[in-house]
Amino acid sequence: MKSTIKKIFLPLAITGFVSCNSGADKFDATGTFEADEVIVSAEATGKILQLNVEEGMNLSKDSVVGKIDPTAIELQKEQASSSVEALQQKTNDAAPQVNILQSQLELQNKQIAVYNEQLRTLEKEQQRFKKLVEADAVPAKQLDDITGQVNVLKQQIAAAKTQLTVLQSQINAQRQVVAIQNRGILSEKDPMEKKVAQLQDQLNKTIITNPVTGTVLTKYADANEFTASGKALYKIADLHIMKLRAYISGNQLAQVKLNQAVKVMVDDGKGGYKELKGTISWISDKAEFTPKTIQTKEERANLVYAIKVNVTNDGYLKIGMYGEVVF
Repeated sequence: MKSTIKKIFLPLAITGFVSCNSGADKFDATGTFEADEVIVSAEATGKILQLNVEEGMNLSKDSVVGKIDPTAIELQKEQASSSVEALQQKTNDAAPQVNILQSQLELQNKQIAVYNEQLRTLEKEQQRFKKLVEADAVPAKQLDDITGQVNVLKQQIAAAKTQLTVLQSQINAQRQVVAIQNRGILSEKDPMEKKVAQLQDQLNKTIITNPVTGTVLTKYADANEFTASGKALYKIADLHIMKLRAYISGNQLAQVKLNQAVKVMVDDGKGGYKELKGTISWISDKAEFTPKTIQTKEERANLVYAIKVNVTNDGYLKIGMYGEVVF
């Protein structure tokens, strides 16, 4: 859920400050209460199907408060997902051809094993006939015949081993060819998958999720209206902690520091004041002229420093309400 955080300073944000050095005034500074306001905007374009938000309603963080029609995005995602599946089906598989060559490779290894066994047998016969020939027990021609058979068998084994190398090269080549063919097809897959993920993110954004815990201040849209990405839906603020923005003079700077506890006085509606506990959370490091909301020209010419006082709100404090600070 897209949100924009704004610190709203109302036209009557500050009424001025009163120096404690005068001795004639009861308060050290005065100002008005404000809160960190968040404008929640739509992150998708379409018809608002639901928006369960009303002004004054308290909402918790990450709660689902509405929905924008996701139909158009769902159709785009289905189309992109189908394109990814189609690309996968277009890819070639080297396995069938490789399996055939692998089978031939195994047969060739078995044939070489048979040749080796035959060669061992013939070489034994060759040695036996060599002894017989040396003893003039058999004609030399028989030894020559066996020697010829041994030589032929060795040539067959060499040829078979060469064929093994050829088959292995064919397997490697087949895999490389298919990989090259698939690379061109799969180069389109990654962008398509990213598009699917992007569309899923857009789908998620059709669910309107409240970003912060707080109270709805203003509602800008209703169900069945058409909205667009970035268009405001409602404004919400956490009113549990209110900030009193006030101004102090340069002479008062020595009296204040961050995290200092102070008294905050607000009108109780009965002619008196209600006292609250406050903590200074911010002190400006730059002097500025007193805001124009100060009544007299002389007071507006003074250089002052802005401060913020955090006050826990029991439900009594409202944005724009006046408050006084006593250090």
